[in-house]
Amino acid sequence: MPKVLVLFHSRTGNTAALADAIAEGAASVKFTEVEIRRVDDLAPAAVVEANEDWKRARAALAKKYRTLESVDSLADYDALIVGSPTRFGGMSAEVKSVLDRAEALWTRGALVDKVGSAFSTVGTPHGGHETTIQSILVPMMHYGMIIVPPGYAEPGMFSGGSPYGATATGTGGAPVVSELAVARHQGARVARVAEWVRHAKSHKH
Repeated sequence: MPKVLVLFHSRTGNTAALADAIAEGAASVKFTEVEIRRVDDLAPAAVVEANEDWKRARAALAKKYRTLESVDSLADYDALIVGSPTRFGGMSAEVKSVLDRAEALWTRGALVDKVGSAFSTVGTPHGGHETTIQSILVPMMHYGMIIVPPGYAEPGMFSGGSPYGATATGTGGAPVVSELAVARHQGARVARVAEWVRHAKSHKH
């Protein structure tokens, strides 16, 4: 039974919506165990409190999603799917902090041959969603993870999203149907590959 973690940072809820769809896709693969965890904001509470929209969204996210207990727990999963809003073409400081703190796992090879994948949201078209995904995948490569993107694996899938990972453009609000479809496809594909890898590891050849 593969264990899949969907880990995300979200300020408005758009990245959380993609995370939900990815988790739904992963859970559709038989026997897959899926967990969703939120990365909390690094901004001081006073900054959040001064912005009513941010304050309201943060309260809603905190009510719905548990935060990651510890970075060490990443080693407990067969697959890690990480999502972030775009910050100047890269991942948010919150997500980068988690991946940077996983160095201890890297030094003992705890993430080697785990399956890795990424997704992102952006506020404007061509605002850097693909480079954000790539910024998440690079440390995963350093950790020795097996990268599994959604790819152009199913005909007609990509009227939304990208082959690098699920994406959403938030100018119109929450992710649209086509973007959520790519997210579900990505979650299912990662879960299937995670099961193949887990099964292969359990057999000595």
